[in-house]
Amino acid sequence: PCVSGPNSGAMGVHYVLPARVEDAVLSADQPEALIYEPLPSGALRLVGVEFIVLTEAWNAQHPDAPPTLEGHLLHLVGAPNRYRLPAFYELHVWAWKHNPEGNFADWNTHVTCDQQPVD
Repeated sequence: PCVSGPNSGAMGVHYVLPARVEDAVLSADQPEALIYEPLPSGALRLVGVEFIVLTEAWNAQHPDAPPTLEGHLLHLVGAPNRYRLPAFYELHVWAWKHNPEGNFADWNTHVTCDQQPVD
């Protein structure tokens, strides 16, 4: 489903490759998730990517280095969390949709879930 917040805009619909999340490797040309915004036509528009790594996997392979990508420190999301995942590090990159909060902010106030189809 489309991830939205009551006051913060949205994060959109995430398509995730679990194997990349679990491998503790961060590469700018291989994001763990693609982020889409639902459109009125029912289609999805690519608006960004997300880099994600499980905290336990990262710390096991890189015990003395926090996760960074191209000089940007990833954010820690502890457990328990709203995603029902173990603790993880993440970084959103709003590459195809302007974000007034910044290109690396979690929430984008210009992304909306209003057009997501209801089951």
